[in-house]
Amino acid sequence: MKMTQTWRWYGPKDPVSLSDIRQAGATGIVNALHHIPNGAVWSEVEIRKRKHEIEASGLSWDVVESLPVHENIKTRTGDFEQLIENYKVSMKNLANCGVFVICYNFMPILDWTRTRLDKVLEDGSLALEFNALELRLFDLYILKREGAKKDYSAKEISQAKIQFENSSSKDIQRISDNILKGLPGSEEGYSLEEFSAMLNTYKGIDPDKLRLNLVQFLSDIIPVAESLDIRMCIHPDDPPFSLLGLPRVVSKLEDYKYIFDNVPPLSNGMTFCTGSLGVRPDNDLPAIFNEFADRVHFLHLRSTKRDTDGNFYEADHLEGDVDMYEIITCVIKEQRRRANQNREDASIPMRPDHGHQMLDDLFKEKINPGYSAIGRLRGLAELRGLEWGINRLI
Repeated sequence: MKMTQTWRWYGPKDPVSLSDIRQAGATGIVNALHHIPNGAVWSEVEIRKRKHEIEASGLSWDVVESLPVHENIKTRTGDFEQLIENYKVSMKNLANCGVFVICYNFMPILDWTRTRLDKVLEDGSLALEFNALELRLFDLYILKREGAKKDYSAKEISQAKIQFENSSSKDIQRISDNILKGLPGSEEGYSLEEFSAMLNTYKGIDPDKLRLNLVQFLSDIIPVAESLDIRMCIHPDDPPFSLLGLPRVVSKLEDYKYIFDNVPPLSNGMTFCTGSLGVRPDNDLPAIFNEFADRVHFLHLRSTKRDTDGNFYEADHLEGDVDMYEIITCVIKEQRRRANQNREDASIPMRPDHGHQMLDDLFKEKINPGYSAIGRLRGLAELRGLEWGINRLI
């Protein structure tokens, strides 16, 4: 039993074409309608248009990533009830068009966050990096968030001040842009003023409140998912810890246990992202997978390399801090278990995630950071070979 090999594609403007993806060996596409405003309904017309484009290339639209959750839903303010109804309509329209796996996240304001997009590795390729010192520099001396100093030690504040005073205007701009404007797949981009205003909408929302808001949202949509045979899969926080005073509640085993205990149907599942969860040294990835294996509906396979100061970068897929051999062994065993139960979802869709910028992609005018073609091609080939070998062994 093999994983379903998919590839994230950002639509017609993606510099990586559907033809490129097919040549890479993937059979399915992970896609979203990024041109539709966050919170608006995805119509059947727009869904079928995209689906036809994908299928005309010989591929299938296997996973939606992401059907975004509006900030008003996360805070349960303003028109959140209407936005939830819109979300349900989009789910129904996707099911009517034959798309049944929906990945989403519940990260406040910011989607996945990095401070550098071009960390030079020893082999000359470029990787995404999160630098905790640069994040503190942004928080304390660029954003100047109210109350930020109470979140850091005196030593951390002093280090950030020294780093800020010795940073060039180019570095300051880079850090701000990477945090505020978002990376591929992010739902929104902000100016500094807009971001400060957004932070204010989360005043009074601590982790317990955000968890409750998430469970209330799921209580509304999971019955719809069950009726449509849709598999909802929440993506973990990236990185899996609080940023800029914002709570994060999908970061470790206990978080998932809370979510699934409160909303038990199997339609309420997870996107198992080895890179995001692997950033925390206290996360036992095989244990998390095995605890919730029956509701893993989607796989992001990548590895990160962390240090003791809270920094990490995207490593090669088979290196870094993630034991990919152990993870894929767990996946294969779960797929075989599902196959023995005649489950329709026995083959779990996976995609290689966050490849390095390398070879010819280093010289292209336009690439999506983390989503260039050749780095992900390398990752897919490595993962495919590892899976093949494990299947022969067990």
